[in-house]
Amino acid sequence: MKNMKVGTLTVAAICLLYLPVSHTQAKRSQTDSVSGEAIEQQVKTLNNRMIEASLKGETGVLEKYYANDCLVIHGDGKLSTKAQEIEDFKIGAIKYDTLDVREQKVLAYGDTAIVNVLVFVRGTFHGKPLSSDVRATRVWVRQKGDWQNVLFQVTRVPAASP
Repeated sequence: MKNMKVGTLTVAAICLLYLPVSHTQAKRSQTDSVSGEAIEQQVKTLNNRMIEASLKGETGVLEKYYANDCLVIHGDGKLSTKAQEIEDFKIGAIKYDTLDVREQKVLAYGDTAIVNVLVFVRGTFHGKPLSSDVRATRVWVRQKGDWQNVLFQVTRVPAASP
């Protein structure tokens, strides 16, 4: 009988401890979803600006938003740093004629956001013509109030079979 009372008290104590935590978490989730929508819109705007800058070869925008330690992984597997990427745009090694976004999804996780796009790309990449659909992912991190692109990865989408 004594063990039953101890067990009942233990369960009651756990329930009392859990209720305030779950209420706080529910409240935080509601707040995060509102701010999450605002973050998603901010990052979508930044991502669109990066796409526009890439199309126009505006390296100042890339300089501003690529984090100093940003890693870029191209569709051919080539790794690039912020400095290399900007230099490739400056010398014309990367040149886009078309960047047509067909899908865009933004997921916000506090001070981190992930953007995935499906985009039709036409241009040249290191002297080779490029014309295909690609899926691209950018990871954005907010540091000291500013969003920085820390990872940009591109994967070619195979052409549809007839």
